[in-house]
Amino acid sequence: MIDAGRITSIWRYPVKSMAPERVPFADVGPLGLHADRTWAVRDVEHDTTTSAKKLPGLLWCTARYAHTPPAEAGPGNAPEVIVGLPDGREFSSSDPGVHRALSEHVDHEVELRALPPITDRQQYRTPMATKTDLRTVFGLEDDEPLPDLSMFPVRKLAEITRYATPVGSYVDAYPVHILTSQSLAAMAAVAPDSEFDVRRFRPSLLIDSPDTSEHPEWGWCGGVLHGPHADLQPLIPTIRCVMPSHDQPGLERDREITRAIAAHSRRCLGVYGNVVKPGRIAEGDVLKLEPPARPAAESGAVKVKRALMRAVAAAIPNGGRN
Repeated sequence: MIDAGRITSIWRYPVKSMAPERVPFADVGPLGLHADRTWAVRDVEHDTTTSAKKLPGLLWCTARYAHTPPAEAGPGNAPEVIVGLPDGREFSSSDPGVHRALSEHVDHEVELRALPPITDRQQYRTPMATKTDLRTVFGLEDDEPLPDLSMFPVRKLAEITRYATPVGSYVDAYPVHILTSQSLAAMAAVAPDSEFDVRRFRPSLLIDSPDTSEHPEWGWCGGVLHGPHADLQPLIPTIRCVMPSHDQPGLERDREITRAIAAHSRRCLGVYGNVVKPGRIAEGDVLKLEPPARPAAESGAVKVKRALMRAVAAAIPNGGRN
């Protein structure tokens, strides 16, 4: 095993798309960080979980737990959360007025919703996305091609097509999102007028790696990161949506952020992953990499999947203008 790097920060998000809490340590398990994203905002009109991809004003809201989340916090058992609006008002998740306040702030009818039980799969479903929806999510103009999603396993693609978020979680795709300081520095070097602040990219943990490559975490995919008390498995690069370009407290709106990532980083920054050994992670933990096995060449199955993805993209309905 080799040194992958040291954890420099850990981020927990009580409410999906709202400001995070930086925590010195966190327990991790199959659903990711304990008490991560136990609340989200639901679009009342479309009856589906939504996010700052479509309602960027959510990034200006703060969220913190009223009390230390108990061990049983999770699907069907979301702890009380305190939501703060930019005007200084705060609302408890138990206050019925929170829904109206959030709706007025984002100028759209929404409700604050607790993470449903895993058995209530209907609450996780979403209408099929149109090409217009995808362009909104990825911040694309009409003449720009849709992103290549073939890096996702077929089963995961089927899941995120049917459900707004994976069943049992409010994360976008995988329980853990890992980012290195080196990736942020590499992007800042090609877009020096933009601010590649870690808060734009909403990782679970930020790692400082001794690797001199521009994106060390990409080389970890398929391997295992062994910590003192927990192990993580990076899986695929994190494809970036429009969210990093939105403004939020202390950071201005900057479309060049996503353009630079698309042009210089294959539209990816960081990696998605799973927890393979539950336990505790903490700032300062040194992670050791058990390297992945490297295939000699792209397999025939991958080539077939890429062709399938092109066919699926062609079949996605166009949708109307938002």
